[in-house]
This record gives sequence, C-alpha cells and structure tokens, in this order.
Amino acid sequence: MDFKRADKVGELIQEEVSSLLLRRIKDPRIGLVTLTRVKVTDDLKIARVFYSVIGGDQEKKNSREGLESATGFIRRELGHRLRLRHTPELIFTFDDSLEYGNHIEQLIRGLKQDAPSND
Repeated sequence: MDFKRADKVGELIQEEVSSLLLRRIKDPRIGLVTLTRVKVTDDLKIARVFYSVIGGDQEKKNSREGLESATGFIRRELGHRLRLRHTPELIFTFDDSLEYGNHIEQLIRGLKQDAPSND
C-alpha cells in the first residue's frame, strides 16, 4: 500500500495537536475535544483538523471559539516540533460522524425493542 507523505504528516499533526491540547493550551472554552482525523493536502499547505466535542451546543460553540483562538499558537508550535519547510495552515472542522453513529445506534436499539419476540 502506498503511503503518501501527506498522510504521514497528518498523523504527526494529529499527535502533536492532541499533545498541545492536553498539556499546553489552557483555554477554558476548549472542553472535552477529541481529534478524529487530520487531512492534509498533497502540497502540505493546508491541514484540516477534524474534531468532536462531548457536550451540548454551547460546549461545541465554546470549543470552536477556543480552537480558532489558539490556531496561531498551535501552528507556531507545530512549526517548531515538526521541522517542516512550511507549516500547513490549520483549519478546525467539527466532525459530527460520532453523533451520527450514536443516533443510528439508538435507532437500531429502538427497532430491536419494538420487534416482536419469537417465544
């Protein structure tokens, strides 16, 4: 399987941003954020960081604002840690796939409960 450089850089960015969120960024707006994946363009100029948040709409809004506020700091730290010629521009994007998966799971459970038993 061919492994593109962009994929490898995406993995490294995900590890480093996760580490920064845990240890260095103290913004109280950023709640329980999980990075789900990072997609980097082939030219390594843009990194789209997908994240999910545990909580309601207000927690999602606060986390988005906190991440956007910390983008410059995160990018600067990535530049020091990854030693790339050019550090990719970071774009944080909310990933609702976990919520969608939970919704589908609840629907399936509901169907199982409503199904007649064959006793």
